[in-house]
Amino acid sequence: MEQDFIYTDEHFADLQLLRYKLNGFEELSARQKAYIYYLSQATLAGRDITTDQFGRYNLRIRKVLEAIYIRYSGPRDCADFKALEVYLKRLWFSNGIYHHYGCEKFQPEFSESFLKNEIMKLCKSDWPLEQEGIRAQDFIDEVFPVIFDASVLSKRVNKSVGEDLVQTSACNFYDGVTQKEVETYYNRLKSTEDEEPPSWGLNSTVVKDGNEIREIQWTENGRYGRAIRAIIHWLEKAKDVAENQQQQRVIRLLIDYYRTGDLKIFDRYSIEWLQEQAGRVDFINGFIEVYGDPLGLKGSWEGIVEYKDMEATRRTQAICRNAQWFEDHSPVDERFRKREVRGVTAHVVCAAMLGGDEYPSTAIGINLPNADWIRARYGSKSVTIGNLTEAYNKAAHGNGFYEEFVCDETTRALIDRYGDLCDDLHTDLHECLGHGSGRLLPGVDSDALKEYGNTIEEARADLFGLYYIADDKLIELGLLPDKQAHQSQYYTYMLNGLMTQLTRIRPGHCIEEAHMRNRALIAHWVYEHAKGAVSLVYRGGKTSVVINDYQALRTLFAQLLAEIQRIKSEGDFDAARNLVEKYAVSVDEVLHREVLERYARLHLAPYKGFINPWMKPVLNEQNEIIDVKLDYTETYSHQMLRYSEEFGLL
Repeated sequence: MEQDFIYTDEHFADLQLLRYKLNGFEELSARQKAYIYYLSQATLAGRDITTDQFGRYNLRIRKVLEAIYIRYSGPRDCADFKALEVYLKRLWFSNGIYHHYGCEKFQPEFSESFLKNEIMKLCKSDWPLEQEGIRAQDFIDEVFPVIFDASVLSKRVNKSVGEDLVQTSACNFYDGVTQKEVETYYNRLKSTEDEEPPSWGLNSTVVKDGNEIREIQWTENGRYGRAIRAIIHWLEKAKDVAENQQQQRVIRLLIDYYRTGDLKIFDRYSIEWLQEQAGRVDFINGFIEVYGDPLGLKGSWEGIVEYKDMEATRRTQAICRNAQWFEDHSPVDERFRKREVRGVTAHVVCAAMLGGDEYPSTAIGINLPNADWIRARYGSKSVTIGNLTEAYNKAAHGNGFYEEFVCDETTRALIDRYGDLCDDLHTDLHECLGHGSGRLLPGVDSDALKEYGNTIEEARADLFGLYYIADDKLIELGLLPDKQAHQSQYYTYMLNGLMTQLTRIRPGHCIEEAHMRNRALIAHWVYEHAKGAVSLVYRGGKTSVVINDYQALRTLFAQLLAEIQRIKSEGDFDAARNLVEKYAVSVDEVLHREVLERYARLHLAPYKGFINPWMKPVLNEQNEIIDVKLDYTETYSHQMLRYSEEFGLL
């Protein structure tokens, strides 16, 4: 049954693994399937890059724990071994030893003595770090404090005010430098007269040799070279079976960028990628999003392969055709609107393969490129990933969550009727229009908001979607059935921002991740200014969100959107900092404790990710791919160990 297909038996720590189905894959041509297969291999080839970026000891720890996991000869129900297994599965999920969302370091529940004994049992031929010249005792001496001491390299990304964000973050983008030195280095490279500024620092590690600060680029012959050469190998094969010449041009530019590290070539690639619209298959591959860097400069490696869902894409195309209308009627100051919206395109797609920072946990919507000047001149391309959203929705239905947290039966019925539709539509508005809306004033640095930039940008896109999901224009376009539908989105958004996203925060911790901060910022700002339109009601031992005036909420979303856009357009760092620190960071401990206790009774995992399909090419006598078979039965552990064997390139 379909329900059985979605769920797996993988549920550990705070995580649940789901499967996603490649709807309509069998209808693609043999050439399209071959194209997807080669792009998928390129997507998996960068796995070790992401793991290394997320912490300098991650790869070593993964290799050693995998060797123990495979060769362990003791009882597998031993408490220490079971704890090691959970730790390793969490490491696989997060591409390292830090939580994929909260960024705090995992605390192992196995003992130091157990790990040491198992390391010493490995014979020389089984020791995975032999070729790197790292002996077992060297590993114990250097890496055990990283694993077992909570105070050593404790957070992957630190955003605490008043601290050196570079030196207190364990991400592996900097070596021996301070935050001030990094900011000074890149400020010297920037020019206010450059109308096409490259994304400085996107693809490099900043190091300090003596008194010299320099970059080590991530290229074919630089850092991560072996993995990048493998990516290039598979991209070359993909280029030969691409659907059209524009796809070939895009891939050639991406290969040139990987070979040279030239950020101007990356910009050219991004522009050509935007203009490729004719093919059904598309992909993202490279150093893209900067959320993993506390300074918002360095791109984490990610990959995804996708193909268009032609029927569902009609929804996003209706939005894009009216992009100028939405921009013109935005509640922001006219100075900050785009006078001419260019090149806004969007599709609903099926994910075919996830990799790097998009695997196992992934976004459900993507809008690229990130460079503001490219967006202004050439537009943007958005995707909503329909088959992943479908998997999430099916996993959520009937799990008791809304029965526990939604205020009353009438509101639950509203969410049951409209929730999935409005979730998809809000994602479309966020990705298709929100990120591409507005403009910077002349001379404003796109990095002016620094560590607060990611949160402000996500809030801007969310608010754009929240404002317009209540607009009659969506009913006119046939995207919503009636004027009541948007209320389901307003309710679930406020519920999440005020309460239920706290299920993802450990007791005593603040909110760190940019998307969570964005939702908290919006919900708490609106709640403070609501004057009774939204209330938190405590009855029967439970706190509930109650919305008394949905129209007032829309007015508040409009007001906050206007201010957030002003902050972005003017590069007002102080205002960004004040908004984020006041509304988006701290947690009400009493409410947090209540939410965690109520959520624990549901026995649900707050985070979900995916197991990829196993693609198996069918070859003819000329060694050409004539078909690709999909295997959905691979277990999570088998997939992760297979990837380490096939794509363990660093």
